[in-house]
Amino acid sequence: MAAEKLRDLSQPIDVALLDATVAAFYGTGSKEERTAADQILRDLQNNPDMWLQVMHILQNTKNLNTKFFALQVLEGVIKYRWNALPVEQRDGMKNYISDVIVQLSSNEASFRIERLYVNKLNVILVQILKHEWPVRWRSFIPDLVAAAKTSETICENCMAILKLLSEEVFDFSRGEMTQQKIKDLKQSLNSEFQLIHELCLYVLSASQRTELIRATLSTLHAFLSWIPLGYIFESPLLETLLKFFPVPAYRNLTLQCLTEVAALNFGDFYNVQYVKMYSIFMVQLQVILPPTTNIPEAYAHGSSEEQAFIQNLALFFTSFYKFHIRVLEVTQENINALLMGLEYLTNISYVDDTEVFKVCLDYWNSLVLELFEAHHNIDNPAVAAANMMGLQMPMLPGIVDGIGSQILQRRQLFAIPMSKLRMLMICRMAKPEEVLIVEDENGNIVRETMKDNDVLVQYKIMRETLIYLSHLDHEDTEKQMLKKLSKQLSGEDWTWNNLNTLCWAIGSISGSMMEEQENRFLVMVIRDLLNLCEITKGKDNKAVIASNIMYVVGQYPRFLRAHWKFLKTVVNKLFEFMHETHPGVQDMACDTFLKIVQKCKRKFVIVQVGENEPFVSELLTGLPTTIADLEPHQIHTFYESVGHMIQAESDPQKRDEYLQRLMELPNQKWVEIIGKARQSVDFLKDQDVIRTVLNILQTNTSVANSLGTYFLSQISLIFLDMLNVYRMYSELISSSIAEGGPFASKTSYVKLLRSVKRETLKLIETFLDKAEDQPQIGKQFVPPMMDPVLGDYARNLPDARESEVLSLFATIINKYKAAMIEDVPRIFEAVFQCTLEMITKNFEDYPEHRLKFFSLLRAIATHCFPALIRLSSQQLKLVMDSIIWAFRHTERNIAETGLNLLLEMLKNFQNSEFCNQFYQSYFLQIEQEIFAVLTDTFHKPGFKLHVLVLQHLFCLVESGGLTEPLWDVATVPYPYPNNTMFVREYTIKLLSTSFPNMTAAEVTQFVNGLFESRNELSAFKNHIRDFLVQSKEFSAQDNKDLYAEEAAAQRERERQRMLSIPGLIAPNEIQDEMLDS
Repeated sequence: MAAEKLRDLSQPIDVALLDATVAAFYGTGSKEERTAADQILRDLQNNPDMWLQVMHILQNTKNLNTKFFALQVLEGVIKYRWNALPVEQRDGMKNYISDVIVQLSSNEASFRIERLYVNKLNVILVQILKHEWPVRWRSFIPDLVAAAKTSETICENCMAILKLLSEEVFDFSRGEMTQQKIKDLKQSLNSEFQLIHELCLYVLSASQRTELIRATLSTLHAFLSWIPLGYIFESPLLETLLKFFPVPAYRNLTLQCLTEVAALNFGDFYNVQYVKMYSIFMVQLQVILPPTTNIPEAYAHGSSEEQAFIQNLALFFTSFYKFHIRVLEVTQENINALLMGLEYLTNISYVDDTEVFKVCLDYWNSLVLELFEAHHNIDNPAVAAANMMGLQMPMLPGIVDGIGSQILQRRQLFAIPMSKLRMLMICRMAKPEEVLIVEDENGNIVRETMKDNDVLVQYKIMRETLIYLSHLDHEDTEKQMLKKLSKQLSGEDWTWNNLNTLCWAIGSISGSMMEEQENRFLVMVIRDLLNLCEITKGKDNKAVIASNIMYVVGQYPRFLRAHWKFLKTVVNKLFEFMHETHPGVQDMACDTFLKIVQKCKRKFVIVQVGENEPFVSELLTGLPTTIADLEPHQIHTFYESVGHMIQAESDPQKRDEYLQRLMELPNQKWVEIIGKARQSVDFLKDQDVIRTVLNILQTNTSVANSLGTYFLSQISLIFLDMLNVYRMYSELISSSIAEGGPFASKTSYVKLLRSVKRETLKLIETFLDKAEDQPQIGKQFVPPMMDPVLGDYARNLPDARESEVLSLFATIINKYKAAMIEDVPRIFEAVFQCTLEMITKNFEDYPEHRLKFFSLLRAIATHCFPALIRLSSQQLKLVMDSIIWAFRHTERNIAETGLNLLLEMLKNFQNSEFCNQFYQSYFLQIEQEIFAVLTDTFHKPGFKLHVLVLQHLFCLVESGGLTEPLWDVATVPYPYPNNTMFVREYTIKLLSTSFPNMTAAEVTQFVNGLFESRNELSAFKNHIRDFLVQSKEFSAQDNKDLYAEEAAAQRERERQRMLSIPGLIAPNEIQDEMLDS
């Protein structure tokens, strides 16, 4: 192929041939041609000398794709090798790029034709600037401004370059540059901004060209968030912007600029300017968009420009109010303008567009929170006063009263907007997670198939906002909800959506009212909903109403606990819904039943006033009819719920009697099956029988889940028979696979048999996990399982091994801890070698076994460490290799389990008498492997744990805890004075070979920094983060995983705050043992 001679870079490249190769790559030729072209272009791109040909290519080609290919090569050099190039090469490239940009943008025609090419050149120039400016290219900004004044098109392109520069330095720099470099660039931009400012104002006052003015506004938008404030408020800039606002062509860009100004927040110095800006803005806005406009309708039929205008308007109002709403609360004139703005924002909030709604909702949430906190603190006036004044000290009583009345005045001022906001929240409430019944796009009521996470996030914010609103005025909240509900009943406002959002809103404020008000409110709501269910006809309508009744009652356990009559009516209503075959209704009925029982279980086991027996007894008598129409998985939920009731009974005799009555149906079936199997084993091979066995086991698991220790009498009945069935099914599976080859494991028959084995293991695991820690239970259940379960695992073919065996034994060890030390060798022998062989062939096969295997190892390392010390060195090496194998996984759970396990091992060995031996064998290997995953960009989520392992290693070396040399005395002729010196040199050598693009000084500085900051985790972590950026391995990627730990701490603080406000954490999420005696 002729293109092969492109590979020879000793003479200028044949540009025509390169054009043809690029065309072949993008072309419609055969697949072979494209692959060959791709290979050549890749090789060229990877050739370190290729970039020297870039100028030659750019001068001689007319093809845009070839130009882009050349610029891609150049971009790689600038990003990774720029500082290593000789000065003349750097300057030559810099001047060439600048000249081409000026040449192309100096006349209108070439600028429009070559637009894409110029944009890419601008990006390259800014990449160079990040290295060269300000130190090696001081005159850059003055040069740029001077060039801009020579022609309008050059000026337009200069604006584009400035905008890119601002974005690179201020928006995209985290993780791309070190902290120091970002600081230097920001200072340079700030100090030279005056020239840019003058240029922008000059263009806006003098130019008539639409494109240039738009480019200038767009650049200003990028700069406004960080420039010194004097340039905005002490210059004609704001007036100029407000002049452009009414002009349709510039409306959106100007609005974006004004939004940036509105979002600045630096104290009260410029309040007068803000009030003036807002007043002029409101006058102009009423001309553009009269207050009487129906905004949601206008948005639905508007052009994309008009829709963007509404979005930008929402952003402007929310930014302005977030930081400067107080300045408008002073004179009556300003208050009127403020109320009008809030009215606009409320109307925009009804627009049917998720993004617009999110913007509005975020602001409403913060405003309501601010009003609520002031109101919440009125009970504690000194706190309120200090908050308002920004002081943290005790106040005099006189001041406090004044503050209290100020807070009340402020609430008065916002009373009408808040009332309208309640209506908005009720009308637009998002769907909570518990609701399974939805309307599809064809208008049918169906069962939800997928959870929509965006909706759940939105529900959370709306729920929180509505709870604050409810606290601010319970009367108004209740009045609006009941009024809307009565309209549903009278039929004037009846639609599925209206009823849904209303009921979701009612359910979401649970816990925010005082108990008697909540009782009064709910009695009316539940009565109305039950009436609505009676009077409405049509299956779909009934399903919607049923789903809403279930959602609302599930949210108010406190009310149900206090009102037995309602609780009984509700539960009987749920039993009624369990016969309703409309998709989703039965599922929701069973879920709601479980939720209510968990919170009110005591109520069902005591004899209530006017009843002859506890409800649970009545329920058990009618159980066969109640569950007659349910699917197996729904029956399991039902059984779990009844298990919770029985668990609440304190009399052991009654408890056992209830359990026996509950398990009567499955136990009869089980006895019958085992009886027939004793006569003929083949009976157990029938598919229907296998399905029945599976169902019985699942029912048992559900009850074990809710009953815990009290399930002992039931599991003892079936335990030994169950192990026999397990063993028999296991042999059947093995013989099927042996006869049918690898495909046999995929047949439905084998899958069914395996389901029974898995369910058996799950049942035992659930019971042992939930049972209280009573050693005799362990003694009773563990020995009989050794052969049928562990022995079976070892004997089976890999495809027939159940991963649940591993998790069952992990649970047992976590539960009975050191009592299991004697059994560890047996467990090890049965599962270790054979599982490792399954999972170390690659990173993909047997994913379940992987995770559970490492969880089992971790349980052993934590609770039975002495058993690990007794392993032979061969076996220990296997353990360590498997841990390293684990944290090399890109599968996050496995890697994290492996790292946690490694940390356990390191700490345990450090405190054992084998400390020196262990670290001599594994210290260097662990350090090397951890650095490998830390820097390869595929394992970012493990960052926190990688740092902890390295910190452990460096602290251990420095502590002098290792008394033997870590280096191999036989092969290293030079005796190091101590381990610290050796590890320092070893680490420097390791990193220098891994990152040839870093200088020896940089690597040495990093390693010294590791030793210096080893005792201070946050400094140690930041030091490593900066190194990762510097090594250029992590630039231009998403680095949020490196900051995950800080984000988690923030979430915990937020949860503590929420716990202090009634209703904010839903009743079902609070882990209380509901005191319902």
